[in-house]
Amino acid sequence: MSRQSTSIPRIVIAGTHSGCGKTTTSSGIMAALRARGLVVQPFKVGPDFIDPSHHSAVCGRSSRNLDPFMMGEDSVRRSFVSACEGADIAVIEGVMGLYDGVDGGECASTAHVARILDAPVVLVADIKGMSRSVAALIKGYTEFDSRVRFAGVIMTKGGSEKHKAMTISDISVPLLGWIPRSDALSVESRHLGLKMANEDARMKDTGAFIEKHCSLDDLLIAAANTTSISTEISTPPAENKTRIGVALDEAFCFYYQDNFDHLRKKGAELIFFSPIHDSLPEADAYYFGGGYPELYAEELAKSRCKIELKRAAGSGKPIFGECGGLIWLSRSITTLDGQDYAMTGLLDADCHMEKRFVALNYVVGKMTEPLFFQTGMNFRGHEFHYSRTMPDPDVRYAFTLTRGEGVGNGKDGIQAGSVLGGYTHIYFDATHM
Repeated sequence: MSRQSTSIPRIVIAGTHSGCGKTTTSSGIMAALRARGLVVQPFKVGPDFIDPSHHSAVCGRSSRNLDPFMMGEDSVRRSFVSACEGADIAVIEGVMGLYDGVDGGECASTAHVARILDAPVVLVADIKGMSRSVAALIKGYTEFDSRVRFAGVIMTKGGSEKHKAMTISDISVPLLGWIPRSDALSVESRHLGLKMANEDARMKDTGAFIEKHCSLDDLLIAAANTTSISTEISTPPAENKTRIGVALDEAFCFYYQDNFDHLRKKGAELIFFSPIHDSLPEADAYYFGGGYPELYAEELAKSRCKIELKRAAGSGKPIFGECGGLIWLSRSITTLDGQDYAMTGLLDADCHMEKRFVALNYVVGKMTEPLFFQTGMNFRGHEFHYSRTMPDPDVRYAFTLTRGEGVGNGKDGIQAGSVLGGYTHIYFDATHM
């Protein structure tokens, strides 16, 4: 372990609520700062996978999740300090409303992360259908918790110049931006959230629009008003010992970047491949993350990788899948239009897509089987899925949950031989528990 610190300028882009324009504003600020020649390190508060894909595409650097519930406060600092190396500024997009945390409390809220990182907050306020009430809204947010430092407010979904005059006259913090409504800034949504950056890249084009309607000079001054953060950083091993094949394509695209770092620090070499387009690479183990296998079920059913993965399982190679990966490792998936597609069949279960989400929750559990993870190890993670898995009655489970749905009845992680699949997106670094 070595001591590392950073005094990097940093700013949190928080929202009054979900849907207020927080992601568009955050990505636009990142793009505008990049256009000025700055190296921008992006972050996302919470367990979300989709918004970070847009950040990464805009900034050319991997966006990191900051979630005190899953990670613990020390790991939030550690991830932040490590990721900021070589960057000029850190931009942190919040989650939901500024003060919305786990179970209605403070933990894992945007305000919580802002305090951990001593980062000033820019409040994004949706002002559609409002006038002077905007000032009351802002006053409530900025005075609710005196421990949160505010740099100012950016108003979104504005109308006419008259509307602007009615909304800015009595506000209690600096106005850093007033953004009019624009359909050009909208990214299409579907189940689980916005489309991924590789499917809709419009976030890259928001920089000039944000530069025009926001005061980036004032934002940069506010971002520089921070203190030094210091933390212990583990030293990576000198050489790789294990090759892990990691599925990464249109169907499997939900991963925590910190999990990749954790595997590398443990001595793993990561071999990325596409189960849709590629053959299965030679590796010692395989990791299938979440994503949208239901949208590519026909292609996956015909994949040459499917047959090769069965051979790998037959030879005893460890294979781990989470959420979308669980679907892929199961026998079949039934899509919303009633079509059945054969998956790998490595787990004795069948999956059905539902019209509304089946589970959306943080997960707390314990490992009860030694495959992949140490028996008795506590873990935390998150689940969000529209599928339901029906396992055979005699399947074995590797996870016992005290919070979360999992496959059902407090169980997750179906295991068969060297194959393990569950709904929980586990945060691998469990050192805070």
